[in-house]
Amino acid sequence: MRYHIDHTSDQKAYMQLYSQLRADIVSGAYACGARLPSKRELAADSGVSVITSEHALALLCEEGYIESRQRSGFFVIYRQKDFGSSAPPVETVHIQHAHTTTGGFPFSVLARTMRRVLLDRGSDILVKSPNHGCHELRSALKSYLARSNGINVQPEQIIIGSGAEYLYSLIAQLLGRERSFGLENPSYEKIRQVYQACGITCDMLVMDKDGIKTSELQRTEAQVLHVTPFHSYPSGITAGASKRAEYLHWARQRSGYIIEDNFDSELTVSRKNEDTVFSLDDSGSVIYLNTFSRTIAPSIRVGYMLLPQRLLDDFDRQLGFYSCTVPVFEQYVLAELLNSGDFERSINRTRRARRRQLEQQEH
Repeated sequence: MRYHIDHTSDQKAYMQLYSQLRADIVSGAYACGARLPSKRELAADSGVSVITSEHALALLCEEGYIESRQRSGFFVIYRQKDFGSSAPPVETVHIQHAHTTTGGFPFSVLARTMRRVLLDRGSDILVKSPNHGCHELRSALKSYLARSNGINVQPEQIIIGSGAEYLYSLIAQLLGRERSFGLENPSYEKIRQVYQACGITCDMLVMDKDGIKTSELQRTEAQVLHVTPFHSYPSGITAGASKRAEYLHWARQRSGYIIEDNFDSELTVSRKNEDTVFSLDDSGSVIYLNTFSRTIAPSIRVGYMLLPQRLLDDFDRQLGFYSCTVPVFEQYVLAELLNSGDFERSINRTRRARRRQLEQQEH
């Protein structure tokens, strides 16, 4: 067999097949433009089901290594020079000629998905959303976060709301004004404004090139830390693995909480998402936030919050009465974009375009 699946391994079969195919693509065993074996050929060769091989191929599509061509199969679109700086610039993918949203998402895909939801859901879009958000969107987010970020949560841990600022206010109410919050200095001004409007005392913690300074973490009396580990605004600082571990150690030492604001993280130029603080946490100390404003369009005022299991009862008791602030129509549209793979395909196109742009700037 060309591809061997170790059935005694803890790693899922589709991930083993995916890893082996990706290695062959990156090494040049399958050159750009080459046709991969079909999903049935891969299944027969590796001794797995067609569904398993299909899943592996879908992941490669989502990450921009291959593309599916109707009635023709899967073809390699990965080029080594797209991911390094030693080769001359390549011809730019002409996504700028497509009709896109201001967030870069293809408008045609968004419009098509909206029409599909209207057709499939009908008058269901007029129904009031459950307080924490529609099950369809929360389930779609659960699957998306697991495959893209290694974040494993249950749908009941996901709270849907109309943008990050609304979710900041929910967190302030949940954790209470008696706790002071430590914020990055500099940071997005509205973070401080929202917390202070909720009666929270904010301590602005000076940053260095890797995140909040260790001396500032030791100095502050804050019990809650609001951080943007990836590409903090306006400094552009990304916290390394050691700093993220330090944040977690800080939270454990003082039985505190970390609010991980992962704004803009999906548009990294890396082929792999940065490890989130939430995914590294084993103590239930991290609340995770993200939105669709950057990845789809600023007008999509939809954000989501992941709560650790130990805060679920407190949230339901204190804030469970709040109605969801996002219409069900928008939630169904987002669920469809996540389930269909259109959302991830758009992100991967943007990443590849950014890599090429950086490469051209370096030359």
